[in-house]
Amino acid sequence: MIELEARPTQAEFASVIGVSQQNVSALMADGKLPTGGTWAELLTAYCNRLREVAAGRMSGELGGLDLVQERAGLARAQREAQELKNAVARGEYAPIGILADVLGLACSAIVDRMDQFEGQVRKACPDLPQEVLLIVLRIMADARNEWIRSTSQLVNKEVEAMAQLDADETAAFDIRAGSVEEGDAA
Repeated sequence: MIELEARPTQAEFASVIGVSQQNVSALMADGKLPTGGTWAELLTAYCNRLREVAAGRMSGELGGLDLVQERAGLARAQREAQELKNAVARGEYAPIGILADVLGLACSAIVDRMDQFEGQVRKACPDLPQEVLLIVLRIMADARNEWIRSTSQLVNKEVEAMAQLDADETAAFDIRAGSVEEGDAA
């Protein structure tokens, strides 16, 4: 008769439940069985684990996939995909390549118009003194250059922010995956 308050060796417990001592050791290392537990604690933990595996909430393999976590990940991915579809449908989202092309065309059109400004002013105001025209042209050139610089800077800043967000999400995923593994080992 087994004394439920006694503390069995891994080999003794393994022989009772019909697995190898290495398997019991791995279950303890993964935190699925209490290390140094009594017969009662070990049997309770092992039976609870078997119930979770049978119910499909946990993988029977050591280090296997956790069905609850996998379902949560799938639900999150589906939610994000639907949010993206909704944003596209509302016109709140467009691929960055298209936005960059449109912005480039708009910039080019504005710069072309600004470059034609001198000729248009000379035709419209032939009596305008040359000094005044040069001042106006300098102000226009400064405004054009600042507009191009700030637009370029804004695009670069947003692209860097998006890249950092992607990197942070990847790192967060890696951290969560690492903490799951570490949590199982505790």
